[in-house]
This record gives sequence, C-alpha cells and structure tokens, in this order.
Amino acid sequence: MSRLVIKAWAKTLRRSLSERSVADVVGLLSMILGEAVDEGLFGSNSCRNPRLNSGDQPERPHAEADEVTALAERTPAGNPVLIVTAAYTGMRWGELAGLQWSRVDLDKQEIRIDARDGALHEPHGKLHLNPPKTPAGVRTVHLPTFLAEQLAELAVREADRAVRVHRPGRRPAPPLHFRRRVWLPALQGDTTLGWAPIKPHMHFHDLRHTPKTRLIEDGVTEVLQHKRIGHKFRGVMGVYSHVTRPMVDAMLAGLQARCEQYGSKTL
Repeated sequence: MSRLVIKAWAKTLRRSLSERSVADVVGLLSMILGEAVDEGLFGSNSCRNPRLNSGDQPERPHAEADEVTALAERTPAGNPVLIVTAAYTGMRWGELAGLQWSRVDLDKQEIRIDARDGALHEPHGKLHLNPPKTPAGVRTVHLPTFLAEQLAELAVREADRAVRVHRPGRRPAPPLHFRRRVWLPALQGDTTLGWAPIKPHMHFHDLRHTPKTRLIEDGVTEVLQHKRIGHKFRGVMGVYSHVTRPMVDAMLAGLQARCEQYGSKTL
C-alpha cells in the first residue's frame, strides 16, 4: 500500500464525506497500520502524515443578525428557540437537540453541557444521549439577557420537554426531519408570504460561524471565542490564557446590543 494509493483513496472519500470525516478515517487507518508496524507485520506505515491536499474549499456562509431573526420567524412554534440559541451561542445541533431543562439555569442565565449526556447522537440510525463531540464541548454557555428571557417563556409552556426535541417516553426527532420540515423551508422562503430566500445552501451547522464571526467583530478575546463554541484552544496561548467573568460580561453585553439593534422573535 503506497502513499499514492492512500491519497487516491482519500480523494474518493471526499465525494461523500466532509474533510473532517476524511481526516478521521485516514487517521484511524494510520493508527491501525502503526500497530501493525509495531507488531512486525509491516515494515513501515505508509499512511503516516500523508499530507492530504484538500484543495481550495469554498467559504461557508454565515447568517447576519437580521437573517437569524427572519429564519426564526419562519419556523413553527417550538423551533425559533433552536435557531436563535444556535446563532447566539454557537452550540452544536446535538447539544441543542439533547438539551434538558435540568441543564438550563435561568437564574444564572447559563446552559451546562454535561460530560455524560450533553449531546444527542445518531449512531447507526438510533438516537442516544451521549457525551459531547469532544472534551472541549463540555462547558458552561452563558446567555445574554434576551435569550434567557425567551427560554424562560418557553419553559413555562413546555417544562416537561427538552428545550428542543426530547420528550420523556418519545423518540427524539432526527436531524433529517428537522432539516426537511423546518430548516430548508425557512431558507427557501415563500413568495405567497413575502419571504425571500435566505442563503438557500446554508447548513444548520453554519450557524456556528455566525457567533464566531460576531465575537471577532466585537473584539472578544480568542480564548473565550474557543470556549464559547466548544473548541480546544491549542498552543501556548491555550495553556496560559483563561476566561474571566469580566470577559464574559463584555461578550454578553455585545450580544445583547446586537439583539436590541436587530430584534429577535419572541419564542
């Protein structure tokens, strides 16, 4: 198995998988081959550091604040909270879909993403509450006042439900169901209602680009940016930089001001 063969295989994988998934698959193969080398089954690991060339990747879209409001207004009851929370917190789909009210502290205005069952996953077509995608996903997500108030209103109406989809005794709605029934119609618009299309090729995951971009605009420190969206801050800065309450308060003030400028649907 030559390095050229591995690179050609990776190129084939890209036809149906994301770059991250391709990297994970190739990385797993490298680990397996590495073990085989250690056991004397192979002379070398031809998959070690293959330097995969993914080519130029198109820039993913992100939603502006007014577009977030418009998308939320186009969705059925119970769904606007998902759109707005995703766009202002950077939480992943699984973190939102599996979020339980017991993890939402409205007095402290924060959401806790638990290390044991902080995200909804769909392995082999079955939905389960499991740990977040990465260890960095275990975090406290601080909420601007407007979002805490909207969640409080929703909690009064649906206290027996999860924030989004999971009701005790019922099977949670899968991501594909949400995409077809809620997300795509909101993006595509409806001429009879005067709704113009909003970036029809935008994925729900692209809403994670929105808060990241806003935080950069507001001058939020990089360590808090990473913490906010559940990414590990690597390198020396990641070791010696820490999030403080004044940093969080300044960030929340910026998010609150943005909402007051563009408005947000009452949930």
